[in-house]
Amino acid sequence: MIKYPMTVQGARALEDELAHLTKVVRPKLSQDIGTARELGDLKENAEYHAAREQQGMVEARIRDIEGRLQNAVVIDVTTIAHTGKVIFGTTVEIANVETDESVTYKIVGEDEADIKQRKLSVSSPIARALIGKEEGDVVAVKTPSGLVEYEIVEVRHI
Repeated sequence: MIKYPMTVQGARALEDELAHLTKVVRPKLSQDIGTARELGDLKENAEYHAAREQQGMVEARIRDIEGRLQNAVVIDVTTIAHTGKVIFGTTVEIANVETDESVTYKIVGEDEADIKQRKLSVSSPIARALIGKEEGDVVAVKTPSGLVEYEIVEVRHI
């Protein structure tokens, strides 16, 4: 069975979503299905079919979250000694060597990745190039537009 790394915050977000789906959404859908059933003929009852379809999607999401949490390895980076190396869960500031533009990313699990929030999946090309390196190192990342070099400016355990 494959285990997936996840930050404490990522696990908490999935647990919160699971609780919301099971305690709020699921009972509401059951109520909606019951109400739609009372409207009569189920063959031509659009409300009933829509509620059943929604229920199927919610149940699938619940199973997905439960599976992800069951196979997660939650890593709390704050409990790991800070060595200055880029590891899973660290926040790293990198600067493009050519343009000197800098950007800060947090390296997270696949379920948590969100480029708009500057969260990089640990399996992304940039994160894979950064893992194990330390402040001052220069890494080359293969991108669709060619090879780009980044210097690691700062590594933080947040």
